[in-house]
Amino acid sequence: MNFLAHIYLSFDDEEITIGNFIADSIRGNRFDHLPEKVQKGILLHREIDTFTDSHQIPKISSKRLHKNYSHYSRVIVDIFYDHFLAKNWENYSEIPLDSYVESFYDLLENHYPILPQGTKRMMPYMIADNWIYNYSKMEGIGKVLNGMNRRTQNRSKMNFAIVDLEKHYDDFEKEFTDFFEELIVFSKHKYISLID
Repeated sequence: MNFLAHIYLSFDDEEITIGNFIADSIRGNRFDHLPEKVQKGILLHREIDTFTDSHQIPKISSKRLHKNYSHYSRVIVDIFYDHFLAKNWENYSEIPLDSYVESFYDLLENHYPILPQGTKRMMPYMIADNWIYNYSKMEGIGKVLNGMNRRTQNRSKMNFAIVDLEKHYDDFEKEFTDFFEELIVFSKHKYISLID
């Protein structure tokens, strides 16, 4: 799953949210210097990724893309799924998406000293271009895919995946909806077990 899903699946717990968000910038077990609940957020992120990678539904979504994008297809599915979460946000939260995202940016700024360098470098761009809110729009997803393609020196061709999203939109949306219901239940259970 991508940024918005990991933030959402932190269940409004601030330190868990920080850990869940920064986890991709943390290598191995090099996080014992962080506050305990932030560490638990990192562990929650990894549990969510493991569950997602082994689940049949994201595999179906990924298989549809594999011919054109090879191993990048899983990354693309993560981005597509964040789009559907943002687009259908009112089904998952009573807080409007723009307010939710602004609160998250404030949370990041409040925890700036403990953020990994990679997150600190990314933050100004993410906030200035409001990446997370713009996942709700096709134009926003197009920009994300273009940026990801540039980071692979144009090897991934991920910029073309917006065409696949448009072509199979209903299939991807149904797969996201069915999968996310299960992921919420799984993540809530893991969250409770971590903080107990």
